[in-house]
Amino acid sequence: MTIMDKRYIATLLIFFMFPFGRLAAQEQLGVRERAKKHYNQFEYYQAALLFQRLADSNKPFLQDFEYLADCYLKLKDYEAAETWFSRIITFPKSKPENLVRYGEVLKANLKYEEAKKQFNNYAKITGNQVAVANAIAGCDSSLKWISTPTTHQVINEASVNTALSEFSVFPYKGKVYYAGEPDLATFRSIYGRTGRPYLRLYLADISPEANLLNPDLDRSNLNNGTYHVGPLIADKSGEKLYITRTTTAKALEVSEIDKVKYITNNLELYLFSKQSDGSWKESPFLHNNVEKYSVGHAALSPDEKILYFTSNMEGSIGGTDIWFSEMQSDGTWGKPQNAGPSINTDKDEMFPFVAKDGTLYFSSNGWPGMGGLDIFSATGAKKQWSSPKNLKYPLNSSADDFGIYVSENSHDQLIGYLSSNRKGGKGADDIYSFRSQEQKVNFAVKGKVVDKKNGQVLSGASLSLTNIDGTVVARQTIPQEGTFFFDLEKDKDYTLLASKEKFYGDTLKVSTKSLTKSDTLFAQLQLETLFEVGRVFELKNINYDFDKDNIRPDAAKILDHLVVLMRDNPTLEIELGSHTDSRGNDNYNLNLSQRRAQSVVNYLVTKGISRARMVAKGYGETELLNECGNGVECNDAQHQENRRTVFKVLRY
Repeated sequence: MTIMDKRYIATLLIFFMFPFGRLAAQEQLGVRERAKKHYNQFEYYQAALLFQRLADSNKPFLQDFEYLADCYLKLKDYEAAETWFSRIITFPKSKPENLVRYGEVLKANLKYEEAKKQFNNYAKITGNQVAVANAIAGCDSSLKWISTPTTHQVINEASVNTALSEFSVFPYKGKVYYAGEPDLATFRSIYGRTGRPYLRLYLADISPEANLLNPDLDRSNLNNGTYHVGPLIADKSGEKLYITRTTTAKALEVSEIDKVKYITNNLELYLFSKQSDGSWKESPFLHNNVEKYSVGHAALSPDEKILYFTSNMEGSIGGTDIWFSEMQSDGTWGKPQNAGPSINTDKDEMFPFVAKDGTLYFSSNGWPGMGGLDIFSATGAKKQWSSPKNLKYPLNSSADDFGIYVSENSHDQLIGYLSSNRKGGKGADDIYSFRSQEQKVNFAVKGKVVDKKNGQVLSGASLSLTNIDGTVVARQTIPQEGTFFFDLEKDKDYTLLASKEKFYGDTLKVSTKSLTKSDTLFAQLQLETLFEVGRVFELKNINYDFDKDNIRPDAAKILDHLVVLMRDNPTLEIELGSHTDSRGNDNYNLNLSQRRAQSVVNYLVTKGISRARMVAKGYGETELLNECGNGVECNDAQHQENRRTVFKVLRY
């Protein structure tokens, strides 16, 4: 199996592979062919735009939906991927494997109970319980870990993180090196897969509190590379460095997809030795082989006689494995050996790091985890290792967690840095510091979700806790007894969102900003049934710019709740209605409201909701809620009451 066959594992976090060029030309291409071309060239953003058009056409193919969902998965847009996978599994010819992929996406969105249902559905259909055993175990463990987190405080290193990617810290002579994407003003060469610049090495200062400050691009010849450069590690003397780099060699892998040939650059490991004049002399790792496999992500044992690294060379158990070489008497690195099935799985293991006491830390998506890559530890050496131990929440999250550096690890009280693309960060991948804190968070909220009509508890309802910016912090499914519970952080605003199939959701804001001592808040959310055809619900705070019909970002966040409602109630069909106040020409208001209603429909379509389930209707000023008709003097608040967007249940 070539590395192109495993391109689904190649993310910005892993091997940074990309097509170097296209070796065969095609005639004029249709939308589907152009979409596949972009996809095969790893240009997932462009591919998604085209597959979106196909999915919204009159005759979409199941494969169009599968490609589109996979594009969003590659782009780490898990919310969009969830919506499309939820539609894919409704196709009669959808493969059972789509249930597993849907489950993994649900895990990434902290929906562990829902993910378990999909994994169990797969096992029921295929009879293969073993294939999803780890995934189910990861869901069960994640719920436990989130409810009883470790005492670690995880801090976003905001001074070095940007809207782009930063990851894999390694201390060096009072500073740290890390890999990062330069801004376009600094570095104009673009990586086609992400639309962002190629990675380069950065240096940053370390404060007395171990926070990172004053980031700056390394100006030495360490950054001499056409494509990706980084991450980096150093030996104890600081005189020898090991750097992962995308090859610029001419000998590259060639793969053929749909009768079109693509070539792929693999990773290489380079050794840099400090010269007397302060410059660095580079030499390739003896066991690089750009024609066949990648080598990268180096780590040294405490005695520096064993070099661990990540590779997909022949003999790997999964997609990528942890390998090692031993130092020979002549100072060269010996033949690579696989670290064995005690740590390597049939999926991906990568980003090894060995602490001072010999503990191996690495990232994997093959052992039971919270979602994406989780960080694990194991004790031993070479091919002999203890069973990997998950570092649990909050060191791990539902996203990709990787690139760990541990400076202290006594009695499970870890201190160091890790990298993650978890929700709530500044960019695609961020650097986080972590340390043990003496006291856990002592704020919480508990409550119930009830039927608004009769006050009865609604077990099975889904509840999410989000930050003020809409980032999901945690999710729960209401148990039979009907009580939910979330830990909260100090000085933060949150929103609770409750939803359930056949009900219209409810939201409630909670805050710890006014609290000065430990407290548990109480909240009750009330859901209204959707059974009644003709029932109208107002979408609050859907605002438009004056004389405009485009969906603003603040309105999009509210409409995303409607996306969830439509996705969770697949038989629901609605009318989206837009109303104006009486100011302005009657016909103009009618046309404006129609455009606004249509904009809402179009937005939901881009989120995966079938256009056939929605009707856009502009009412203009024909259904005012008060007396503020033509010629009647009213204040702004009275006019605002009439400007609203609603949805009406047509069928259920």
